[in-house]
Amino acid sequence: MAKQKGIIPLVGTIGGINFYYLNGKPVARVAGGGFNGSAIKTKASMRRVRENGSEFGHCSRVNKAYRMALRPFYTQHKFTFFHSRLMTMFTQLKTLDTIHARGERRVANGLTTDLGKQLLQDFNYTPDCVVQQVLPFASSMDWATHTLAFPKFNMTQVSFIPGATHIALQFGFLDFNFERLDSALHLATPLVLAKDFTGTSLSLTPNSVPSGLGLQLAVLGVRYYQEVDGLMYLLHATNGVGIGVLGVNG
Repeated sequence: MAKQKGIIPLVGTIGGINFYYLNGKPVARVAGGGFNGSAIKTKASMRRVRENGSEFGHCSRVNKAYRMALRPFYTQHKFTFFHSRLMTMFTQLKTLDTIHARGERRVANGLTTDLGKQLLQDFNYTPDCVVQQVLPFASSMDWATHTLAFPKFNMTQVSFIPGATHIALQFGFLDFNFERLDSALHLATPLVLAKDFTGTSLSLTPNSVPSGLGLQLAVLGVRYYQEVDGLMYLLHATNGVGIGVLGVNG
């Protein structure tokens, strides 16, 4: 690498030389270099690169399948950095696999541990709309009947975004096999509540039950609506959609 000298610094590639800025200073170096595909696949010194690449690819496949399984909770909405944040979680879960050697560790094995299940449940899926903050109430989960209950509900404590007149609660059980990446989502009928709702308790039960594909995740989603002339309009604010995993079983 060499420093550029001249009145007008160059940027680009000319005659096999790359001209660019590094730390605010114009520099130049011979183009090319780095690793090629053959070296990565065969060199012993590239073993760690191969291991990392294999595990990254695995986590990426899990990530895609998991995001698609959760899609009904956030359809018509885009989360910033959702993929990359989930990748961080799945990478952490993968490292909990103590059965396989580096390069072969799997998310599914990490989820056989109590810590892995806790990571999956505690992950902040929607930082702009945290379900447990929107609904700051104690809840109970009946795993036998797959029912989520809020025994002490008070609408005046529910967090609403500007313009919202209603909040919709979408509850379901995600039956997800992290080895085969098979899944089935069992949803309850959405519960849409107006700001003036006076009920003191809530319960939601899916219309079908998990068949035992893999881990069972109790997922609760919230979305906001505005009523105008008797019609309900979904609000697309950044903080208008929330997803939370309230429990993991299996």
